[in-house]
Amino acid sequence: MPFRRLTSLLLPLAVALTVGALLAGCSPLGTLNALTPNASYHLTVDVPYGSLPRQQMSIYQPTRPAPPGGWPVVVFFYGGSWNTGERADYAFVGEALAERGILTLVADYRLYPTVRYPDFLNDSAQAVAYGFEQAATLGGNPKRLFVMGHSSGGYNAAMLALDPRWLSATGRSPGAMAGWIGLAGPYDFYPIENPDVKPVFFHPNYPQDSQPIHFTGPGAPRSFLAATRNDALVNPQRNTVQLARKLQAAGVPVTHKLYESGSHATLIGAFAWPLRWIAPVLDDVTDFILTAPPAP
Repeated sequence: MPFRRLTSLLLPLAVALTVGALLAGCSPLGTLNALTPNASYHLTVDVPYGSLPRQQMSIYQPTRPAPPGGWPVVVFFYGGSWNTGERADYAFVGEALAERGILTLVADYRLYPTVRYPDFLNDSAQAVAYGFEQAATLGGNPKRLFVMGHSSGGYNAAMLALDPRWLSATGRSPGAMAGWIGLAGPYDFYPIENPDVKPVFFHPNYPQDSQPIHFTGPGAPRSFLAATRNDALVNPQRNTVQLARKLQAAGVPVTHKLYESGSHATLIGAFAWPLRWIAPVLDDVTDFILTAPPAP
């Protein structure tokens, strides 16, 4: 059977299996990873960026030749309400970006109940510092480094990009980034309603200066903010739209996308090839990364 004909037959099946898993709650991330090709990257796992067991990352190096100066670099943080998540679950994100010529570091970080705010931000800052330090050795360009996150990982990315406290502890600053990418992140979420998140932020005694919405000064890096219009978990108007408007008002270059289709979970799921029909988020993120100028 011709390959093109075979692909046309298998694609609907792949989509049906993936959507079925998402609807049934049966390991949808595992389903996406099982359907993800692996020819676009060289994978290195269990790379330590710190001394603790959760301070490790997986590195996806593109198989295509690096451009002059090296590949752009993305350090990615997944979601899970700061309670759950494993970097191995997001191989489809590493593959999608590596296939586009982007060196991708998918980092674990410590979770509740082992830690609470702000320990996972300290972990995230160490992971980004590792990205800066090792980018050139891995074939990347440290002046084209981006931090990216989905959901609670989007919060981590936002705090590193907007609040200089976290990177300054590693000898870095947000200004060293070429930009940052927030996908359906919570940026203004007090008082907390999600029972899983309440103890992470000491509800009702919330720490001061712990909301990204309060750090929207003119020195923030170039920003990409996206959500789905019908996100039922993280309010897109209060979080994504409000943060985009505040950054734009401060003179920060912002690319803002509010997709008509999809959900909170499928916004990141749309990085996987069976679900890319849901929203063009991979194309938009790739365009943002590849066209952004290097950091000063």
